[in-house]
This record gives sequence, structure tokens and C-alpha cells, in this order.
Amino acid sequence: MRRSFYQYLMTHRDPHKKDALTAFANAAEKDGSFPKQSDKYEEISRYLELNGDYPESMTVFDEAFQLYKENDE
Repeated sequence: MRRSFYQYLMTHRDPHKKDALTAFANAAEKDGSFPKQSDKYEEISRYLELNGDYPESMTVFDEAFQLYKENDE
């Protein structure tokens, strides 16, 4: 079974690291409304644009999603 983007993103959490991907993962973990079951770029992107209060630009999401796709192939 394919894991969701959220499940992949949670592998990047770390309370000590300060890079953009880790900050994004830490913020998503705290967001109770994040689309945790989704693996669809458009759905997650739309959510972040309309509801997310994330520390970096959408570029971080784009890069994280690309890593997710590469990792799940």
C-alpha cells in the first residue's frame, strides 16, 4: 500500500534541525486539518494555499512533493 504524502513528510520531523523541509514537516504535524490521507499534489497544494500557515513558501512543498514521488517509485 502506498503511503500518503503526510506519512512521508513525517519522516522529516526533527525538533532540533532548522532546514526548510524539517520546518515544513514540523508545522504539518501540528496542523490538525492537514490532508493526512492524500497523495494528490493538487489537493494538498490547494489546502496549503487556502488554509496553511507554513513557515516557508510553496517552493518547499513543491520540493518535498518531488522527493515524495521519487521515494515512492
